[in-house]
Amino acid sequence: MYIDYDVSDRIATITLNRPEAANAQNPELLDELDAAWTRAAEDNDVSVIVLRANGKHFSAGHDLRGGGPVPDKITLEFIIQHEAKRYLEYTLRWRNVPKPSIAAVQGRCISGGLLLCWPCDLIVAADDAQFSDPVVLMGIGGVEYHGHTWELGPRKAKEILFTGRAMTADEVAATGMVNRVVPRDQLDTETRALAEQIAKMPPFALRQAKRAVNQTLDVQGFYAAIQSVFDVHQTGHGNALSVGGWPVLVNLEEMKANIK
Repeated sequence: MYIDYDVSDRIATITLNRPEAANAQNPELLDELDAAWTRAAEDNDVSVIVLRANGKHFSAGHDLRGGGPVPDKITLEFIIQHEAKRYLEYTLRWRNVPKPSIAAVQGRCISGGLLLCWPCDLIVAADDAQFSDPVVLMGIGGVEYHGHTWELGPRKAKEILFTGRAMTADEVAATGMVNRVVPRDQLDTETRALAEQIAKMPPFALRQAKRAVNQTLDVQGFYAAIQSVFDVHQTGHGNALSVGGWPVLVNLEEMKANIK
């Protein structure tokens, strides 16, 4: 079990519980996480969903050591099928759950970790939180769910991708990507207080408010852009395969060195 799930006072708390691996995402963790989101979405006693993580880091992203069934010969078809399910379909489904959601982020949030917090409606960041997407080091243009431009704006999106550097909680708060920055030791209590405030609101009105904002983004092109950039992302995998390797095997030690 990589996910803990709890409901109290109309708040469902979903906890990533793989701290020994910095909550890196293997297929089992993502499948359990999707099941937890579905459980919360279908529970009439849940008004608000909180996503949090045990340990020092929110998530180090995809588990670069692999995991799950992998064929002897990696093909682009296999990569696309795997990523379309767990890194695109899951993330879009979480984004569109008809209940308010809040991510509480501490420590490192790297690449695939962004796919966990970006679908949430609100983000509360600890003052030690750092957000990065260093996959250009691996010959890829960005993660599978390209929220970068929408979350950070075009120039900051390019900066985080071009340099691979980590941005602080205060930096991304200035772009509007996170709602609040709080002391690390107050992350859970501040997030819970916000969830409790929202849980007092009429559930139908909350659902309609979320729908209004998400549909506005979709009319502006969000959904179409996410789908089209997923295909662009796959050209990175195709290029790596053409020169004899799957990108997750490139610069692995350098990537690991960034997680301390």
